[in-house]
Amino acid sequence: MNKNSKKRRRLSANDMQLYCLCLIPMLLVFAFNYVPMLGTIMAFKDYRYDQGILGSRWIGLKNFKTFLMGGEFPKLVRNTVGMNFIFIVVGLVCSVALAILMYRVTSRLFTKVYQTIFILPYFVSWVLVAYIVYAFLSPSAGVLNKIMIMCNLEEQNWYSKTSIWPGILTICNTWKNVGMDSIYYYAALMSIDATLFEAAEVDGAKNFDKVKNIIIPSLVPLMTILTIMKIGGIFVADFGLFYQVPRNVGALYDVTDVISTYNFRVMRDIGNMGLGTAISLFQSVVGIILVLITNSLSKKIDKDLGLF
Repeated sequence: MNKNSKKRRRLSANDMQLYCLCLIPMLLVFAFNYVPMLGTIMAFKDYRYDQGILGSRWIGLKNFKTFLMGGEFPKLVRNTVGMNFIFIVVGLVCSVALAILMYRVTSRLFTKVYQTIFILPYFVSWVLVAYIVYAFLSPSAGVLNKIMIMCNLEEQNWYSKTSIWPGILTICNTWKNVGMDSIYYYAALMSIDATLFEAAEVDGAKNFDKVKNIIIPSLVPLMTILTIMKIGGIFVADFGLFYQVPRNVGALYDVTDVISTYNFRVMRDIGNMGLGTAISLFQSVVGIILVLITNSLSKKIDKDLGLF
């Protein structure tokens, strides 16, 4: 016992530099990720600026009831969950397909060029994307309306047509994120044993057979993990996408108004910080529950597919 104790003390002394290096990021995580969690108490209070968080009156679950019983709640959930579900499915299919196409490129130089091109949209601000979309769909000077005039067609006010915006938002989200997601799958493909493909060729397998029987099964664990993580945020829509790209046009609220944009208006226009905090807390709790449920279902299908 004494030898083990001395060894543990010696190891701790030798690793002191590493502990010190870890101290700064741990303090940052604590300061910016854990200390602000104390502010969630505002969700249960009638928050007033002059009384502060602790001094404001306790009202229990009233803020949650206001949100859940409000007339906007069904529409917000439909738009948030529905659009995020479409993003997950379309993004998964496109990113896997793009990764497979890059994997089939034999020249590593061209692969790096393609990767750079596909990743660039991920770093483009939603504000800039909104201006690009507006350049195409502007009612007065948009490229699409000018093409329609040249074709003797009647120009349209695209920012009043709710039916087209789920598709536009899906295209924008896919264009921006599919490149980064495909890199994860491409990295997983690079770890596949090449002898599997050689054996498949000997057996007369075609390209489709290789994709179906070798590539897709190899990507399933990563696909499951990334999908679980995305499902955890299914109640938290991308604020920049839903606020900037439709330009916050009220006529489009029926299909573009999500929980995040509604919460922003609650805090900006009404100034109800308690209700805004309750909405954010609701999103976080539901996200955690969905992650646990999805992870449990994945492990029931295959115990090796779970995130934890």
